Amino acid sequence: MNVDPGRQLRAIARMTVSIRLAVSALVLAAILLTAALSSLLWWRTAEAASRQLASTINEQIVAAVRKEVSAIVDEARAAHTAIRTLFLQNVLDTREADKREFVFLSQLQSQATISWVAFGWPDGSFFAAHKLGDRRLEMMEISLTDHPGERRVDEYDVVPGDIEFANRRFEPTDFRVADQAWFKAGLGADDPQWFRVMNHATGERPSIAFAGPIDVYQERQGVLAVIIEYTRLARFLSQLEVGRTGTAFIVDGSGELVAAPDKDADELHPARGDTALLPLARAALDQAGEAGRKEAWQSRLTSGGAAYEVALTPLPFPGWSLATVIPEAEFLGPVETTLHRLILGLAVGAVLAALASAMLARSVIAAPLSRVVGELRHVEAFALEQVRRHPSRLKEIASLSGAIAEMAAGLSAFRKFIPADLVRGLLRQGVEAKPGGSVQELSVMFIDIAGFTGLSERLGDRVVPLLSRYLDLTSEIIVANGGTIDKFIGDAVMAFWGAPQPQGDHAARCCRAALACRRAIDESGLVDDLGQPLQIRIGINSGRMLVGNIGSELRLNYTVIGDAVNVASRLEGANKSYGTQILIGAATERLARGAIVTREVDSIAVYGREEGLSVHELIGMVNENAVGSIGWIADYERGLAAYRARRFADALADFEAVLKRRGDDRPAELMRDRCRRLAAAAPDVSWRPVAALASK
Repeated sequence: MNVDPGRQLRAIARMTVSIRLAVSALVLAAILLTAALSSLLWWRTAEAASRQLASTINEQIVAAVRKEVSAIVDEARAAHTAIRTLFLQNVLDTREADKREFVFLSQLQSQATISWVAFGWPDGSFFAAHKLGDRRLEMMEISLTDHPGERRVDEYDVVPGDIEFANRRFEPTDFRVADQAWFKAGLGADDPQWFRVMNHATGERPSIAFAGPIDVYQERQGVLAVIIEYTRLARFLSQLEVGRTGTAFIVDGSGELVAAPDKDADELHPARGDTALLPLARAALDQAGEAGRKEAWQSRLTSGGAAYEVALTPLPFPGWSLATVIPEAEFLGPVETTLHRLILGLAVGAVLAALASAMLARSVIAAPLSRVVGELRHVEAFALEQVRRHPSRLKEIASLSGAIAEMAAGLSAFRKFIPADLVRGLLRQGVEAKPGGSVQELSVMFIDIAGFTGLSERLGDRVVPLLSRYLDLTSEIIVANGGTIDKFIGDAVMAFWGAPQPQGDHAARCCRAALACRRAIDESGLVDDLGQPLQIRIGINSGRMLVGNIGSELRLNYTVIGDAVNVASRLEGANKSYGTQILIGAATERLARGAIVTREVDSIAVYGREEGLSVHELIGMVNENAVGSIGWIADYERGLAAYRARRFADALADFEAVLKRRGDDRPAELMRDRCRRLAAAAPDVSWRPVAALASK
């Protein structure tokens, strides 16, 4: 017999009832009785308690804002003093661009509330470091002698523990520091002072500036200003809980708004906080007069038929006051003593209702919920394919079961973004989704496409299919060899072995994956826009590194960091210098020895390090027939040993032998040319057989 599934679902929908209807019939009488009794107790104490709670909350808010404003003022003074001291002690010269940029940027990074650090010279030239929100910085310079009317801007990305240069641009500007009040006053002043600032090189942004002159050897060098934009205050105010609908404002002596709560406000986004209650704050200022500007003042005001508790408190910045506006109606709620009496009254009726409804709830609610909980366990273990939908006569439970099934289907789509095996492994090991990690010996690999910058510029959006195919190939090989894909950065792929699941042969696995990636790209037929086969470069290194959940409480990344990781990245870039495709570190070669075929290429000092690192080229796996004749490796390494022993003529002969055998070998060509130069002009005793790489 055929049954219409749609008809069955409609029939079930007509039969379902809500939990509220199933349970409320038994407890309604008790709730009505207890609600009537509790209301009488509630309103008896609510009015007195509301004022007390409003006063308590206001005191807490005032303390927090005074502390923040004091911290902001102190940070600005401290930053100004620190930089001024460097100038006075002649540690830093105002025209020393590199040091000046470093000092200004370090102050912006270390002082969360500072928006600008600016300096103006007597000739009208201007230099400043400026925050662009929390993830970007910019340095700007306006020279009236070299490029008048032009502003040079360098932008930097903020990364954990460091900053990275992003771009440089030049743009016209009509900003003149000589027109700024803080600059004109600072040139003629003896000590720094506070100013209100509206105009900046980037446009109009209301701010305060702590500015003063810089003198070195009794000669005025210019004016230094530490500037705080009001948006930083707006963001801080948004973190305060002033009841559910109350708010806090910072106003100046004339009643003008300084800051209203806005969690999205920063140097890029102007403050657009809710100012609906601002007229009450201004009315309180008018009513309080001078008294409200010198000491704390509190009153009850009405607007639109509603009553508000409004408090004014002077802040530790000249002329500023904090105004808190809290609706009285919010404090007719959770009053502790009234709540205790209410709970006592409700408990008597609830116990009676609970006894009668327990049997019904057990059969109608508990059993279906147990089945739903079982499905949640599958979601918890990330076994999404095992989640099933369970029909129920209760509408809410049926909806919950359906929502869980839909959630599992939605999470399944994220497997393209989050490796399911990685998630399951972390769950099995009990790794919580919070910042933390441990130091382990792992292997890490970096892959990118040679010449990708120019390729992407030439192809534009047509590079996407090529990039997708390349990432598909490398990702499949990495996962197949037990690797964990850390991230994609443009054309770069970062992966590591040995975590979260321990792998005793992580170095060999990493090398095998690298060779497979190279082979897959060669066999894929991928070509660039010029018809040339796509070439990749790979850097591998092993060592002790921090692995775990790195990030913040809001967003985490299971990743690895440490010096060994940095070296792997540098080795990837070193391929360009040596004309190789896969370079590995000495630790990787040692751990995978016996399973791989390598040759030691050179000792290099990668960018950012002085000591030499032994670098090896990965040729193949020991059990692979594709490795072929490798007798030339002995010639190369014998030449390398002679080169290090300063026997340049012997080394030259060995490198020539390599070239005869292979015909084209870029490392041998480099070493041959190097030996020729050294043989012609013998190096002094300080010479070391270490090649320094000048770039990353």
